[in-house]
Amino acid sequence: MHRMLIALSFAMLAPFMAALEPRDLHGTWRLVSATSTTVATGERTDVWGSNPTGFLSYSADGRMSVTVTFGSRPKPKDLSKVTDQERIQLYRTLLAYGGTFTLKGSTVTHHIDISSNETWTGTDQVRFAKMEGNFLLITTPAQPRSADGVVSVGELRWVRVQGTPKP
Repeated sequence: MHRMLIALSFAMLAPFMAALEPRDLHGTWRLVSATSTTVATGERTDVWGSNPTGFLSYSADGRMSVTVTFGSRPKPKDLSKVTDQERIQLYRTLLAYGGTFTLKGSTVTHHIDISSNETWTGTDQVRFAKMEGNFLLITTPAQPRSADGVVSVGELRWVRVQGTPKP
């Protein structure tokens, strides 16, 4: 099973193998879409809802940060009166982390220093990157989704924020 997952990951990621330079990533990117493809069935889902929001930044000094939220996050009426249930929903609809990054070919590794998901702090998160004009596609290896454990490949599509210099 493990070998099959590795082979399937490489087959799904073959289009992403073109080498990039770190300067290709430098700047700020706005999230356009976030999907997950189930390895066993090929089913695609919008894992962050139909209108996710987020920003990804890569800097020339090797730092990176990302924040992603569901597009339909709850908005408490009064911060001083937020219920525990509202806090749980806010936590479940947010992903944020930062650290450094390294790029080898089309593989970008995020070295996590701080995260909203504390289990990621101190880890390396491997991603595959591909440029398409002003768009950046970031894809995960096949891995269990945190929400349900189903083995899937995540794909996040980002657009370069206007005003961010191109390399």
